[in-house]
Amino acid sequence: MKKIADSITEQIHMVRYQHLNGQRRLFGGMLLQWIDELAGTVAFRHTGGEVITAAIDNLVFKEPAFLNDLIVLKGKITFIGNTSMEVRVDTYVENAEGRRTMINQAYFVMVSLDGDGVPRPIPKVELCGGEEQADWQAGEKRYKLRRQRRIENY
Repeated sequence: MKKIADSITEQIHMVRYQHLNGQRRLFGGMLLQWIDELAGTVAFRHTGGEVITAAIDNLVFKEPAFLNDLIVLKGKITFIGNTSMEVRVDTYVENAEGRRTMINQAYFVMVSLDGDGVPRPIPKVELCGGEEQADWQAGEKRYKLRRQRRIENY
């Protein structure tokens, strides 16, 4: 059995000119790419194998980022089903003193695949502490909502 902490991943990017949109802010598509890559890394670290993005459940842009900002992405598993898992990625802008301001939060559904591209079971986790329990309970609610949406073709 694995622990949530075993797959927590953090990544840092600096916003460069090629990452800007017409308003000279970080292009949302670039941030989405970075978040997707980080979610895949978290899922790969947990499963030890191939994973794909099945859904982006929620993506909220709270604040902009600008040229030369340090972007810090931090991802962790918040819920595991049989062959899919939910990965939350929090995105921050970090200032020169190391203080972080959240600018984005996203939930990705990642599916574990075997060598033939067929979904395979995901290792279970041991939850450690109240924060992981709360994340798990919230993730389970989102899992049930996603399942209901599929039934309703939403």
